[in-house]
Amino acid sequence: MFGKRGNEGSGRGGGIAAPPAPPSPSPMPAARSAAPEVFAEPGREAGASRQPVAPPPLAPAPPRKRQQRTDQYYDTKGQVFSALIDTIDLSQLAKLDGESAREEIRDIVNDIITIKNFAMSISEQEELLEDICNDVLGYGPLEPLLARDDIADIMVNGAGQTFIEVGGKTIESEIRFRDNSQLLSICQRIVSQVGRRVDESSPICDARLPDGSRVNVIAPPLALDGPALTIRKFKKDKLTLDQLVKFGAITTEGATLLQIIGRVRCNVVISGGTGSGKTTLLNCLTRYIDLDERVITCEDTAELQLQQPHVVRLETRPPNIEGEGEITMRDLVKNCLRMRPERIIVGEVRGPEVFDLLQAMNTGHDGSMGTIHSNTPRECLSRMESMIAMGGFTLPAKTVREIITGSIDIIIQAARLRDGSRRITQITEVIGMEGDVIVTQDLMRYEIEGEDANGRLIGRHVSTGIAKPHFWDRARYFNEERRLAAALDAMEIGKS
Repeated sequence: MFGKRGNEGSGRGGGIAAPPAPPSPSPMPAARSAAPEVFAEPGREAGASRQPVAPPPLAPAPPRKRQQRTDQYYDTKGQVFSALIDTIDLSQLAKLDGESAREEIRDIVNDIITIKNFAMSISEQEELLEDICNDVLGYGPLEPLLARDDIADIMVNGAGQTFIEVGGKTIESEIRFRDNSQLLSICQRIVSQVGRRVDESSPICDARLPDGSRVNVIAPPLALDGPALTIRKFKKDKLTLDQLVKFGAITTEGATLLQIIGRVRCNVVISGGTGSGKTTLLNCLTRYIDLDERVITCEDTAELQLQQPHVVRLETRPPNIEGEGEITMRDLVKNCLRMRPERIIVGEVRGPEVFDLLQAMNTGHDGSMGTIHSNTPRECLSRMESMIAMGGFTLPAKTVREIITGSIDIIIQAARLRDGSRRITQITEVIGMEGDVIVTQDLMRYEIEGEDANGRLIGRHVSTGIAKPHFWDRARYFNEERRLAAALDAMEIGKS
């Protein structure tokens, strides 16, 4: 089945570059699990709403490190790989499923090692087999990290340095690339799967893996020490509000409040810093959208995981090599207004598109949602004003604030604390204007009370004593006022 190939792209030399892409898309290995931006470490039990939540011990240490690769290892790998390329027909290999292709490669590599009589132990031979399979069919040295479900982020800073985030903490991994050429080749393979490219003329690129994990690449000459690759992984099993309660990110009463907010079509903005869990929380809230609603999502890189049957997913497009053909987030938001949406969800609001989203929220698309980078609900409102100004709108400041207050109902603040845990720190309601000032009120907030002997923060969610939130009438319309009253009563009891 596999005929002899020519020498093109064989990668001969002292080491081995990542192999060239086959004529047709290479089959991917078995589906990888992925980890989202989780709020807290698994295994944490939430305390009662009136008790401090004691954090668990640090996450267990990662699996043992592999030995550092030597020049001799790369030389042997290069020779084996060159012989493999001369033996195998990649166009035929691409027709096999991932497992069959791996078995075929392993059989041929075993034969090559036997014929060339390389002095290798069984463990070294297995490691070499796995590396070559990953290079041909997957993402090379990244494969072991992508297979781990406990990793939230992978950060590659050039060929010689890779960091991972485990349990909210960033640690250095043993994973290394042969050189920057191999790393760039793997980056090109990743982005080409979604029709994008990364090279000197287009050195910045956002993409995604087949499992939905988010990818950012910045290549030389902008990255001085070699390509920088960042992967935000997502769990295969999507988190729910019940799990966030178990992890201590929110109380049971707070989770009930969030369920009602999502159910009664409040317009929601989720605010937080990088890695604070905004997208995870947005995914949790979308579970409470009615199944018969038409939902349209707009994202720079598609990562939302909605479960409803009537969902239209839109994604921006960068300009081509001539600088043309760009489709911005604002283009998507404006266009989706013509698609009869019932809810509009913007993965991340970064610029002038915030004005179009606010207009949509204020003109019949209740229940729309989005995320924004900011550290507090008040700062979130200020950032919206700044983004509108960035779009060239010359509206008076008071008019802009009136648009914001007429559009946004709830701001949910997520935070990654200094011990690495994630918490929902505020649920804030936007209730109107007093003069030129936007008036807000907190329904719930997280108060830090100290830290334990291991440096882990101890705190609790407390009620602010609001008996009737501003969206009470909306809850009554959806027959949710009794459940809302019960949650607020429980929160107030927990406060005392």
